[in-house]
Amino acid sequence: MNYVISLGGSIINPGKINVKLLKAFGDLILTFSKKGHRFFIVTGGGQPARDAQAAAKSVSKITPDDLDWIGIAATKVNAELLRSIFGKAGYKRIISDPSKKVGGLKRINIFSGWKPGWSTDFVAVKVAQTYDAKTVINLSNIDYVYDRDPRKHKNARKFERLTWEEFNKLFSSKWNPGANVPFDPVAAKLAQQHGIKVIIMNGWELKNLQNFVRNNAAAGTVIE
Repeated sequence: MNYVISLGGSIINPGKINVKLLKAFGDLILTFSKKGHRFFIVTGGGQPARDAQAAAKSVSKITPDDLDWIGIAATKVNAELLRSIFGKAGYKRIISDPSKKVGGLKRINIFSGWKPGWSTDFVAVKVAQTYDAKTVINLSNIDYVYDRDPRKHKNARKFERLTWEEFNKLFSSKWNPGANVPFDPVAAKLAQQHGIKVIIMNGWELKNLQNFVRNNAAAGTVIE
């Protein structure tokens, strides 16, 4: 089975590299890869990307493309970190272009961000399209998709299942660098066009990922 995992930067580096979780994540992926599953893992930028983007904006008038390039650079650092963790079990280099099939891939393959205007969520969906994977697992720091920020609104409504039409009505249709949305709305449209299912789950609870790969059941929001 092929799985695309969008590993949020908030999981890799929420302010400090999450070594303990990365080790557990690596062990879990290695275990499942030995059982025949293939993984395409796309890394986010995390707090370092947001800090660098904020610093750039405070120093000069900066373009959205410049902000994206800063974020992309952060994803590449995280991708190299993840690639080194898997060693020879993973593909020999990180991949940036999700639109072209790479030959000779292994059961574990690491992707970074690519170019301005494309979030890593979009890269993940594009990877799924290119490599014929039907499922994108989005590991982030939220348990479910909510209609509003549950940290600010106690009456926020959570969704266990959504259609893409319902998701698109809840959130803006435009992507902004550093935007705090559960899933990039531009990526959502691409997933809808190609019949790709996205599961948004809390990446801090790796049992969610384990349960999903084992028996297709986990706490989170399924969008299809």
